[in-house]
Amino acid sequence: MTQKIVKDFKKNKFKYLLIIPVLAYFIIFHYKPMYGIVIAFQRYSIVKGIADSPWVGLLHFKRFFSDYYFWRLMKNTLSISVLSLLFSFPAPIVVALMLNEVKVSWFKRTVQTVSYLPHFISIVVVCGLLTTFSSADGLINTVIEFFGGERSSLLSRSEMFYPLYIGSGIWQSVGWDSIIYLATLAGIDQEQYEAARIDGANRFQQIIHITLPGIVPTISMLLILRIGSLLSVGSEKILLLYSEKVYDVADVISTFVYRRGVIGEDYSYSTAVGLFNSLANLLLLFIANKVSKKAGQSGLF
Repeated sequence: MTQKIVKDFKKNKFKYLLIIPVLAYFIIFHYKPMYGIVIAFQRYSIVKGIADSPWVGLLHFKRFFSDYYFWRLMKNTLSISVLSLLFSFPAPIVVALMLNEVKVSWFKRTVQTVSYLPHFISIVVVCGLLTTFSSADGLINTVIEFFGGERSSLLSRSEMFYPLYIGSGIWQSVGWDSIIYLATLAGIDQEQYEAARIDGANRFQQIIHITLPGIVPTISMLLILRIGSLLSVGSEKILLLYSEKVYDVADVISTFVYRRGVIGEDYSYSTAVGLFNSLANLLLLFIANKVSKKAGQSGLF
């Protein structure tokens, strides 16, 4: 066994050397920081450090489960995640299917370029634009007023936060996320379409019976990954958009961790909440993978 490993290393030594930067990145930025998870089970003190801080076991987890904000955080996190999954996940699939049917190359390239551009805009800039457009004197309110509505600060209204948050997310990511589906569609055997046309199948029937089955494995893999991060609603965008007026719908686990850990300096408690969030995502990933394999689709493992 050892001889085989040494022989393989000698044969592919340059390939192994290419792996070193990737391994170094994961070790330094992903595995080494995991040591800090232990403070979730301590009453951590910056002065005493991790080694000398007293252990409290599962105290911080019990505090979180009994916290006044627990159910609100879970409801808001799941609401944003599930709504994003329902609306954001199918969007790039639809865009990819539509672009795949476009035969005019210059028009197709133009649409692709225009849809990709928002991905490269900083989230800070996107949130700034959204705040400006949704203000009482902003562009969105101008359109609302044109159709007989009243002007208002949209981001200060609880019922408008989800549509603005999810809609801006779709606008920013739909083009970029469609690339992987377009690549999969390009790999479908064109002879299947020719055979279907000979048999009298129209464009819609070809999409249903050839195109969609061809990208189902890719859809299932990406869906598993998306479900595995269902509770990981990014704090950056919400922190840039929300205010106390919309805490009832916008406050999620990640923003709560930020407030308690960074602002409140309750490091052990915030670490415990973050660890709970990661473990819940891991459980969802295993469940989604199991369901996918049971349904006859490919899984991650």
